[in-house]
Amino acid sequence: MAAVPDPTPSRGGPGLGRRRFVTVCAGLGLGTAAACTAAPSHPHSPAARDGRLRPESERDAPGSADWRLGPTGPADAVAGYTDRVSVIPGEHFGLHVSTTAASFRVSAFRVGWYGGRQARRIWTSQRVPGRARPAARILGATRTVRADWPLTLTVDSAGWPEGAYLLRLEADGGHQRYVPLIVRSAEGAGRTVLLHAPATWQAYNRWGGSSLYAGASGAYATRSLAASFDRPYDGVGAEKFLVYEWALVVLAERLGIPLAYSTGVDVHRDPGVLRGARAVVCLGHDEYWTPQQRARVTAARDAGTNIAFLGANTCFRRVRLEDGEDAGDRTVVCYKSDCRADPLYGSRPAQVTTDYRLPPAPDPESSLTGVLYEGYPVDAPLVVRTADHWLYEGTGVRSGEGFAHLVGVEYDRVTPGAPTPGPLEITAHSPLVCGGRPGHSDSAYYTTPAGAGVFATGTMRWVEGLVAGTGLLGRDHGMDVRTRAFVTRTTENLLRTFAQGPAARHAPPPRANVPEVYGT
Repeated sequence: MAAVPDPTPSRGGPGLGRRRFVTVCAGLGLGTAAACTAAPSHPHSPAARDGRLRPESERDAPGSADWRLGPTGPADAVAGYTDRVSVIPGEHFGLHVSTTAASFRVSAFRVGWYGGRQARRIWTSQRVPGRARPAARILGATRTVRADWPLTLTVDSAGWPEGAYLLRLEADGGHQRYVPLIVRSAEGAGRTVLLHAPATWQAYNRWGGSSLYAGASGAYATRSLAASFDRPYDGVGAEKFLVYEWALVVLAERLGIPLAYSTGVDVHRDPGVLRGARAVVCLGHDEYWTPQQRARVTAARDAGTNIAFLGANTCFRRVRLEDGEDAGDRTVVCYKSDCRADPLYGSRPAQVTTDYRLPPAPDPESSLTGVLYEGYPVDAPLVVRTADHWLYEGTGVRSGEGFAHLVGVEYDRVTPGAPTPGPLEITAHSPLVCGGRPGHSDSAYYTTPAGAGVFATGTMRWVEGLVAGTGLLGRDHGMDVRTRAFVTRTTENLLRTFAQGPAARHAPPPRANVPEVYGT
């Protein structure tokens, strides 16, 4: 029941040396308190009407080969967090940093194609005096972990193109950590919106000893009931982004389709970026959604915006966003199995933070995604059911052909009897065994009366599959280059078709086959 993250540690940052990284990449189809140095603008960069650089302007700009993370060192060597999960280009944001080093600096790398280098240094700070900050504090009954460090420096994002960024904290002595930041798009009309999942990043974050899954002792019973953005991420500082989002960003930018960037937190606040969008892409692990986010993505679908779910376990947990000490929407609240202790349980059932499918206001995610989350952990081949589907054009795949280890570590399936938006076509139907019980993972496609196409992969490893066989993430789960070629071409077909607008208007409709597959 998605109660535990994937136990295999990611070494996506420090695990790959720069020389090998550049070699591998070559073969892939993929103003402030501290003064700054901005990278020069690409000479052919088109700008938006308001002068901001659009993501497509960055596709072939010079990249930076040295963006990968160096050694992280001890947990207190250097760490930090931003005072907001995203900014509009030109907005200021605060960085809160603790380090045992005498000084540090910050480099901002924008993730993209960049001729295969896959990131570009946009900004570098001057050296900033370092200071070690106090340990985490734990708040009351919700056992919320917060750092609440003083502001270290303010950064002006003027001139930063929209996109996904890794801020690299670089301490004296060589220790480094990432801090993720999205420079979001104010509008998404005519574009494909990449929807990042910071609420899910935060839910799994164990910095300070506790996440929404386990307390300091490792026990579920002592877990946090609310998680704060006012603390660093654990590990390398950006593991969930690197594992489940980074490779898709690189691929989408390589294709050159018009892109916009946002987060679930931003769509919760304001659905403006979804208005007129050609497509919305939810990435590899996007489990925690507020009801407002879900309603707004659903409304976009119903208006004709295509939706892609490139993971599993999507929109599984209902959460609330509450204020932090100094800003709104800085706390992710999710009581889960303790939902009767949620202060809203008796008064506002639709806001109670538990699984969407459970009382007191059950609303299974399948009404949006078409599939239901079913289990963890699993490792199984993805088996293609309808090889002639437009998604698989050019892959050379045959019906019944499988791709080892592509289904994992969590999976979704079509569940007869569960609410769905309409007739579904199961494009992959993959036998598996989870917890000793046989089952299936399904990839599924449907369309809406407004023409939107909706596709769900049914597996959490889909985005990881984009770099299978390369070692770039420090793990491949046994997936190989053949799997990478299949996932890459299928994803290209999906993104290019969805970028044209409502898929039902220019792609073959789904062939309802659930009764045939499940005998119902």
